[in-house]
Amino acid sequence: MSGPGIIIVGTGQAGFQLAASLREGGYDGRILLVGEEPELPYQRPPLSKAYLMGKAVAAQLHFRAEAFYAENRLELRTGTRAVRIEREARRVLLATGEALPYEHLVLATGARNRALPVPGAALDGVMQLRTLADAEALRRRLEPGQRAVVVGAGFIGLEFAAVAAARGVEVTVVEALNRPMVRAVSPLVAGHFRATHERAGVRFAFGAAVARIIGENGRATGVETADGTRFPADLVLVCIGVVPDAELAAAAGLAVADGIVVDALLQTGDPAISAIGDCARFPCRFADGVLLRLESVQNAVDQARCVAARLLGRPAPYGSLPWFWSDQGALKLQIAGLSVPHERAVVRGDPAAGQGFSVFCFRDGRLVGVESVNRPLDHVLARRILERGGVGLMPEQAADPAFDLKAFAVASPAGGSGRQAAVP
Repeated sequence: MSGPGIIIVGTGQAGFQLAASLREGGYDGRILLVGEEPELPYQRPPLSKAYLMGKAVAAQLHFRAEAFYAENRLELRTGTRAVRIEREARRVLLATGEALPYEHLVLATGARNRALPVPGAALDGVMQLRTLADAEALRRRLEPGQRAVVVGAGFIGLEFAAVAAARGVEVTVVEALNRPMVRAVSPLVAGHFRATHERAGVRFAFGAAVARIIGENGRATGVETADGTRFPADLVLVCIGVVPDAELAAAAGLAVADGIVVDALLQTGDPAISAIGDCARFPCRFADGVLLRLESVQNAVDQARCVAARLLGRPAPYGSLPWFWSDQGALKLQIAGLSVPHERAVVRGDPAAGQGFSVFCFRDGRLVGVESVNRPLDHVLARRILERGGVGLMPEQAADPAFDLKAFAVASPAGGSGRQAAVP
């Protein structure tokens, strides 16, 4: 198929979803996806869970089999990189030297792991977890009796810790702040997850800044913190957040500020270029229009669908409710809305009883986020309430086990503005 068509730079969740949605919606022009990784487009969430546990193989992670792309006339350029956007000529240059003309360009470039800026970070055994290749390299090292130090107590670090401990690895999590998942969840949920991980054998060191990676013969042997404490390690996994891949956009003169800046329609300052997914910084209606960058499957999928609808002639501002999940051992965390920061939190359920529970978070008298642990119905109902603005529900009602939350969610009035772990 020839002609400019639509070029999508990035073959992750957002890029794949956009291509699929365009075809489903009847777009008949050329669609071409460009991705740096050599694999077919695949899911990332299982990398830190099922894939590390050996419960999934690479082919099971693919969004679709290879035949899907030919059947839907979706062109793939995998294992190559877009190196320059020539806006006036409306074309993208690849590292291979190929120049691709476009009618519309969508940047779904995602993000990359933040590097640990300390001596020894380049030693063998210092690893990250972002790609299928990363996960495969980690899986080969998870042998019983090995010692792992995880730098960072965010979602990925804790998901890895749960898997590694279950596989007989001695795990220590080193975190510079005072609790796990501090930027994403309430203190109560953070404390519950910490206690659960500790019962599974994971050790934590909070308020501990990494000063250097200790090594011997070119290989990492431990981590040393600023106070001189040393934690021996056979592998060190760095999980200290991500950096949006926005350099391509910046070099093209597009606005960049911890992500590619877009408007409510997910357009950049150039009407022929959009940005979606982890790389995009957009005005979020659940944060009163403040520009946010969200790192979640939900956000990637919904933004892709939003742009597809616009390119198909049905433009509408992006306004999907943020939600997220994290599986850590036997615990499933589901977050609806933007619960951090909040002024008041109440609990529905009994964490001490070993059963599921939810934390309902309020700000300015309004529900802004709900964190559910092994309580999926609460999550579903919370999404309904938050999508309608989070108004009307009182903290005392949320905490009362006799209060019919389902009836309230169904009857909740429309209107207002609602409010995942966001990157402000």
